[in-house]
Amino acid sequence: MAKHVRQPARQQQKIFVLDTSVILYDHNAFRNFQEHDVAVPIQVLEELDNMKNGNETRNAEARSFIRLMDKMSGDHLLNEWVSLNGIGGTVARRGNFKVILDRHPFEADAEAIFGAGKFDHRILNAALSLKEEFPEKKVVLVSKDICLRLKAKSLSLHAEDYETGKVKNLDELYTGKSTVSGLPAQLLDQLKTEGSVPAVNLAISHPGSNQFCVLKSGRKSITAWYYAQSLSLQRVRRQEVFGIAPRNHEQEFAVHALLNPDVKLVTIQGKAGTGKTLLALASALEQRKDYRQIYVTRPIVALSNKDIGFLPGDVKSKIDPYMAPIWDNLRFIKEQYAEDPKMQARIDEFVSTEKIVIAPLAYIRGRTLTKIFFIVDEAQNLTPHEIKTIISRAGEDTKIIFTGDIYQIDTPYLDAESNGLSYLIQNAKDHPLYAHITLDKGERSALANLANDLL
Repeated sequence: MAKHVRQPARQQQKIFVLDTSVILYDHNAFRNFQEHDVAVPIQVLEELDNMKNGNETRNAEARSFIRLMDKMSGDHLLNEWVSLNGIGGTVARRGNFKVILDRHPFEADAEAIFGAGKFDHRILNAALSLKEEFPEKKVVLVSKDICLRLKAKSLSLHAEDYETGKVKNLDELYTGKSTVSGLPAQLLDQLKTEGSVPAVNLAISHPGSNQFCVLKSGRKSITAWYYAQSLSLQRVRRQEVFGIAPRNHEQEFAVHALLNPDVKLVTIQGKAGTGKTLLALASALEQRKDYRQIYVTRPIVALSNKDIGFLPGDVKSKIDPYMAPIWDNLRFIKEQYAEDPKMQARIDEFVSTEKIVIAPLAYIRGRTLTKIFFIVDEAQNLTPHEIKTIISRAGEDTKIIFTGDIYQIDTPYLDAESNGLSYLIQNAKDHPLYAHITLDKGERSALANLANDLL
């Protein structure tokens, strides 16, 4: 009897159903599912239509997706499967695409179970009806909305988060710093005397990435900047910036990166109270003569999913609560010059003459970023696409700083793995124009450290 040879199992064909949250996160999402088919419920188009007007990134993402659909459809009807092969100039084999309706499924009706009148439940019904129409295929709802994914799974519908752009293994996320022990004492002495030495055969983590080092030889230690492109070490000295003195090695590293003219892109990641925004603002003021303007901004996360326009008062009254932490940092810097009224008056003058511009990110979009020291606070609340958009607007002699805490996300549908700050740290670490430092030690107060460490 001939022995039966098991044939390799053929991968089951899938249909991925995209939720609105995925499109708003990445308008190119439908191109990232390889050879599998992609479907968009018609309710998603309606939600995108409602969001297409405005200056926020989600509005731009909605408009971009709508234009892509219009260009891709051509003479085709979108309620029929349209091939994605050749879309975007790629030669990779892709599946098909269509817009689907929310026909009531036979087995489970999401609107009957969870309630009518909500787009999410109609999107669930669209995916469920697709599952009944194509029982031989695995239908998967893709959504950034955790609750919607849970509802889908409760109805025996596969559901996943959108994985493109996510950073895996956050415990291994690049920190921008290394400790190297067992070095010859003469190397440390030479670096201390000359300020710069070649980094030959240095056993360092991430040898292709710029980073800060604590070099040790017995009980001796010295801090240095490792420049990957020239394979050299530069001594890091403690530098005071506009009245603010670093309180630990990590803050010294941050100030060095902020003042380094060879570094055009800096990220500073750390928990509350580590001095991220304060050091960035003080360093900007220290270099005010080298830049045309200083922009300090942060994304506005709307309260209860309502736009800032819902708040009472004029424009200043609406945005001041969001910008308060930045103003607090500027006020703290002014306090360092309590005995120098002229310098305090100059800081006020910087604001009144718009040498310093403190405004929400949406108010700065579209401006020319030429010879600008550009600080983006709370960058963990941005998507990878928003980060890319900001950096791509940089003109000549501009320096961009992103600060934030990847574990303190306020934006719906983002998390520590999928936010723009994590994405940037992971993907920019080997670029010669880039420097990063993770700040671990809190310096706000002993009480604040207690909250961060224990609660």
